[in-house]
Amino acid sequence: MPNLLKLIEILINSNLYISFAAVIFTLAAQIQLGIKPQLHVYLVIIFFATLFEYNLHRFITTIKILKLTDTKERKLRYGGLTVYFAMLAFALCGFIVIVFYAKPEVLIVLTPFALITLLYSVPVFKTQKSFMRLREIPFLKIFLISFVWSTATTIIPVIHNESSLFNLSVIATLTERFFFIFAITIPFDIRDMESDLQAGLKTIPLKLDKNKSILISYIALLMFFLISFFHYQSEQQWEILLAITISFIVTFFILYSKKLRTVQYYHTGILDGTIILQGFLVIVIFYISKNF
Repeated sequence: MPNLLKLIEILINSNLYISFAAVIFTLAAQIQLGIKPQLHVYLVIIFFATLFEYNLHRFITTIKILKLTDTKERKLRYGGLTVYFAMLAFALCGFIVIVFYAKPEVLIVLTPFALITLLYSVPVFKTQKSFMRLREIPFLKIFLISFVWSTATTIIPVIHNESSLFNLSVIATLTERFFFIFAITIPFDIRDMESDLQAGLKTIPLKLDKNKSILISYIALLMFFLISFFHYQSEQQWEILLAITISFIVTFFILYSKKLRTVQYYHTGILDGTIILQGFLVIVIFYISKNF
């Protein structure tokens, strides 16, 4: 058990965990969009792109923190910095190799997402005192995260399949995912209230307080379920509706449980894990329904 917990900790801290979540979420999108589920090169691209962005963000954030910490804590954080740098190098090398095997259309679609995610972490916007990142624009952070996750995991499979973007199924899937990611991201902003306040950031929890923010999270999750219900009920995709329903119930419990919030990896382990859970449920229930 200790070895298993250590492995999970490594996967989470290296951002391999969230990168896998992006892959399984995109793979599930194929099924939700009526596309034959297959392993494609773009799934590997999404893996490396996610791995690069999340480690880049933590790398830059850690450097900022190092400037404000004492010598003892600085030594501890340098270990994390080495991990992030190693994962950045690994992700960049992997991305460079795999990109040559991707469809040009997919790369074109990926470009604006890559630009947004880079600007999210890298300070390039000049202010009177310093440079700022996209995430530091008031209230924009959570909407950017929800937008990039929902659109990238939905649109890329559609483009690769050479299908139309402008149909009800694509729009519904994208909207469902936006609300789902929005719902599970609010607790991250609640966790970061103190550091965001010190950094002068404006977020929903800092504006409305913790309890009202949790309520918004519940509402966003309910919107995700209602849109999904009418979407898959109208298309008679009962296996997907079942998967979404289970995902909704489990995620609501995770958001609601005060006991779970005290767990060390509640955010980066359990909440991020709801993405994996939803993708896993969609894939497994779909295959069971088709083969049994």
